[in-house]
Amino acid sequence: MKVAKTFTLATALIMAGAILYGFVSADFFTEGGLIASLAWGRVTLIDIYLSFFLFSGWVIYREASLPKAVFLVVLIMVLGSLAMGLYSFIALVQSRGDWKTFWLGKRVTEA
Repeated sequence: MKVAKTFTLATALIMAGAILYGFVSADFFTEGGLIASLAWGRVTLIDIYLSFFLFSGWVIYREASLPKAVFLVVLIMVLGSLAMGLYSFIALVQSRGDWKTFWLGKRVTEA
């Protein structure tokens, strides 16, 4: 579990740095439009958002509160890997070393 915590926290920190770098170094709307105009840019965006939806399904399943789950999904769609890394890290910490609790969240009592 220690490796998973390190990996998820590193993912969030690296992504936070990458987002900051992007906003400081370039115009989001100009370069975002360029990426969306390229075939491989669109393929990459489809790939990324399919991953977001897959991860969001897990979040919705493991969260007891639908409003909280919806809020988290919005964060995932906006912040991507930063939100997913932080969510995973927090879920690992809250699971207190229990992988079943990590994967199932509030539903662990149902399983």
